[in-house]
Amino acid sequence: MEQPASWAGSPSRHCCGAGSRPRTSSRPAGTSPGSRIWPTEASRVRRADFADTDGLAEAFSGADRLLLISASVPVGERVANHRRVIDAAASAGVSLVAYTSTTHADTATTVIGATHSETEAYLRDRGIPGVLLRNGWYLENYTSQLPQILQNGAVVGAAGEGRISAASRADYAEAAAVVLTTEGHTGAVYELGGDESFTLTELAAAISAAAGKQGAYADLPVADFAQVLDAAGLPAELAEVLADADRGMNRGEMYTDSGDLRRLIGRPPVTLAEALAAALHY
Repeated sequence: MEQPASWAGSPSRHCCGAGSRPRTSSRPAGTSPGSRIWPTEASRVRRADFADTDGLAEAFSGADRLLLISASVPVGERVANHRRVIDAAASAGVSLVAYTSTTHADTATTVIGATHSETEAYLRDRGIPGVLLRNGWYLENYTSQLPQILQNGAVVGAAGEGRISAASRADYAEAAAVVLTTEGHTGAVYELGGDESFTLTELAAAISAAAGKQGAYADLPVADFAQVLDAAGLPAELAEVLADADRGMNRGEMYTDSGDLRRLIGRPPVTLAEALAAALHY
């Protein structure tokens, strides 16, 4: 799933580094963390709620460009939430909406991919100038699981030998900041991901090498993987969505060799090996 931007990976932090003073909308307590951009000392924070169209328009008042970070689960509410944000942006006269989508959203077969495709279509239909930031998978989706992986001696999934072009939250955030603070991006579709793709078999080998502890990849049927995630304590809907995402990975839906992320941020993205080293020595 989409991960919330951390302080280090916040688009507003990168925007402020570029000399601007962004407005950031903060989610109400208890709502999806995916709706927050963490503020910095140079930000002006406004409260907003996905369910309150009028409040969203007020929060966006005076904003020129808007970054819509895709909402988290429940999946059934995602598109409606995104539409309210887009409608409010139109009412507020926002000149550009950048949306964090997913790789190959136009052809993705996953449940989560369908919500991105619907949001992209709605943004086009509303006629607001837009930029599609089709983020691939997050390296943090794996590094955050390192304690469990090392304890169990296995990476468990349902992605087969599908290749994954994962990148760090900070790199995706920096790319978003570039789009928001520089010209020439209107109408662009960026397929974003790391330069060095990997399979989950290769992920397990990389973890073994970095940690000095032998491990392997256990590939399961999608339904079985969903049961494993459910048994681990994940909400049932999230377990099904994540297992379905692995199915998409097996089809190559999280792979891109576009180089768009590297070009936007002006340097090579963080690699899997670098992310593992940082996580293991934190």
